[in-house]
Amino acid sequence: MGFDRIRASRPLQLTAVVLLGVALTVSVLVWHGLRVLDQQVLAPDQGRALMVRRGDSLHRILTTLEDEGLLENARLLGWIARMHQIDSQVKAGEYRLHAGLSARDLLMLLVSGQVVQYRVTIPEGLTLREALGILHQQPEITPLLSLDNPLEIAELVGQSEWPEGWFLPETYAFTRGDSDRSLLLRAHAELTDLLQALWRDRNPDLPLASPFEALILASIIEKETAVASERAQIAGVFIRRLQRGMRLQTDPTVIYGLGPQFDGNLTRRHLQDNSNPYNTYRIAGLPPTPIALPGRAALEAVFMPDNSETLYFVARGDGTHEFSETLAEHEQNVRQYQRVRRQDYRSTPL
Repeated sequence: MGFDRIRASRPLQLTAVVLLGVALTVSVLVWHGLRVLDQQVLAPDQGRALMVRRGDSLHRILTTLEDEGLLENARLLGWIARMHQIDSQVKAGEYRLHAGLSARDLLMLLVSGQVVQYRVTIPEGLTLREALGILHQQPEITPLLSLDNPLEIAELVGQSEWPEGWFLPETYAFTRGDSDRSLLLRAHAELTDLLQALWRDRNPDLPLASPFEALILASIIEKETAVASERAQIAGVFIRRLQRGMRLQTDPTVIYGLGPQFDGNLTRRHLQDNSNPYNTYRIAGLPPTPIALPGRAALEAVFMPDNSETLYFVARGDGTHEFSETLAEHEQNVRQYQRVRRQDYRSTPL
C-alpha cells in the first residue's frame, strides 16, 4: 500500500512542478512586459515628430523607433500590443513624442488619434491671391491649387469667374498633409453659412438685391478701415449713398481694378478712367465683384449700419476717419487732412 501511494503522488508532484514552472515563466514575462511598457521613449527635450502614414504597421513604427535608439524591445512591445488588439487601432497622422513619454503612453497615443494640430491665419482684407500665398507658405499644407489655373479655384466653390471674397478670413486648425483645397473649402463654407444667416435676418430696407451684393459691400468696408468702431459708420455712409443714387467714390475699388498696374500712387487720372469697371468714381452702384476677403465684423456692419446722416468721410492719416453730413464740411475736412499732403489722392467718397 505504501508503494502505491508513492506511485500515485508522483504525477501530482510533476503537475505541481510544471504549474510552478509555468507560473514562474508567466511571472517573468509579466514582469518583463511591465518593464517594457514602463520604459521611457528616449525623445529629445524639444520633442520628436513621428509621422504615421496610412498602411504603416505598428511593427514598422516600433522597429523604426528601436533602430533610432529611442526604444528597446520593439518585438515584445509589439507582441503585447497585439495581445490587446492595439496594433489594429493605430491611426495615421503626425504625433509629437515628448521627453518622459513611456512605451505604454506611446501605444495609447497612437490609437488616440491625437495628432499634432497646426494653425494658419488668413487676415481680413487680403485678396484671394494673397490668402492662397499664405497657405502655400505653410510647409505642412499640401499645395494642390495654383494661381496659374484660376478656373480650378473658381470651380472649387461653384463659380464661373475668380471667386474673390467667397472665403472667410479666420484662424484655421489643420494637420500635416491637409491641402490648400480642403482649407479653402472650409473657409468658403464658413463664409456661406455666415452670409446666409445675416441675409435671412436682414432689414428689408437695405438697398441690396442679393447676398452677393452684401458681400461686395462688406469687402469695401473691410478695405476702408481696420478700426472696429468705424465699420458701422462707414457701412452707413455707403448704404445711404446707394439709397440716394450717389456714387460710392471709394479708392480701394479703383486700386483693385488697377491690379498690378497700381504702384502705390493713386492719381486723378486713375479716378477719371472710364475703362476700369471697379472705378466707383465713374460707375454707379457697386463694383462687379468683391475686392477682398471681408471678415465677420465687416459683414455684420453691412446689416447693422449706423443710422446717422453722414454721407462723407476722409482719412485723418492716423488710421481713423472724419465723417461729415454735407459736402461743404467734407471739402473742409479734405483740405485739413489730405490736400496739404497729397494733391491727387482721395481716400473716401466726395
